[in-house]
Amino acid sequence: MNQFKKILIPTDGSEYTKKAIAQGLEIAKLMNAEVTALYVVDQTSFVNFPMDSTVVSIYSLLEKEGQDAVDYVVEEGAKIGVKVTAMLQEGSPVKKIVDVAKDHDLVVMGTIGRTGISKILLGSVAERVVRFAPCPVLVVRSCPKEE
Repeated sequence: MNQFKKILIPTDGSEYTKKAIAQGLEIAKLMNAEVTALYVVDQTSFVNFPMDSTVVSIYSLLEKEGQDAVDYVVEEGAKIGVKVTAMLQEGSPVKKIVDVAKDHDLVVMGTIGRTGISKILLGSVAERVVRFAPCPVLVVRSCPKEE
């Protein structure tokens, strides 16, 4: 089995990522690995809007949500003795995750398991990360019915 020394756990702060976070931290504990918790503030949503006070307020809320999301991973890691570094990035989530993954041995991320037309229309960040990541990717499915 490969030794994973640096594990990347992207999070969006939702309930759906908690199962992936727990799995990633458990792997890190077993492998004595370090973890990077990554939240990407998705700027693609704001590209066509002028930077007025409303957009700045929404952006600030997203930054706060991101800080809370990575802090959660740091706290969960501390509970089981895993070192977690928090990282907030701005840009396209897929591009940033793939870029940050270059310095890691494994990516562990969640998905809500969209199917059918929803998947076709919305696509999947996890699916695209699997396709383009330079390292192995473990996708942990979390269905809304499980929560």
